[in-house]
Amino acid sequence: MPVVADSYMGIFMPSDISHRIKQFMAAKADFPFIQHEEPLAAFYLFGKDYRVPESEVKSATDIARRTVDQTARDIRLYISTPQKMDAKFTRGNYTKRSLQIVVDSGVQSDVDRRVAADPMILSDCFAQHIAYHKQGFFFELFQPLKADQVPDALKNKLEGRMLLLGFNVKDKQSLPFKSLLQPFFEWMLKV
Repeated sequence: MPVVADSYMGIFMPSDISHRIKQFMAAKADFPFIQHEEPLAAFYLFGKDYRVPESEVKSATDIARRTVDQTARDIRLYISTPQKMDAKFTRGNYTKRSLQIVVDSGVQSDVDRRVAADPMILSDCFAQHIAYHKQGFFFELFQPLKADQVPDALKNKLEGRMLLLGFNVKDKQSLPFKSLLQPFFEWMLKV
């Protein structure tokens, strides 16, 4: 299976991001729903179900590079057009996307969960909050993870996968973790 079809994106910090997005869409929370001092972290997992074979490492690396480039463009766009960070505008975009999800799937059940986990909405959320708070950001790509890099409880889910992590600080020295993988592993062990 091509790695592009076997990839997954999410936000793992703050851990309640799905709830916040649902609250925001229901107009029970306003923008920004992630505060300046909160850590914001996204992940892109390549080879989610079938691992990343050696023949697909270059493809996954290219996808990761394009993802970082697109995020940087989105952040610059939001900085240059702050009206696109307006709560009504953002809520409208999220609502349009949720309607598209319903139309594309043909099913209305479990829409809230799918919308709050939608990669387009989450990518937008990541870029908007970094732009709004005028924060730095960086990404790091981990080549196929080896058994000794992954906690035993996560080997089935992560060994042989590639992982791109993005944070709302300028560099890894600005994070309070021993390693970049630590907060992601902790989150994975809870979900």
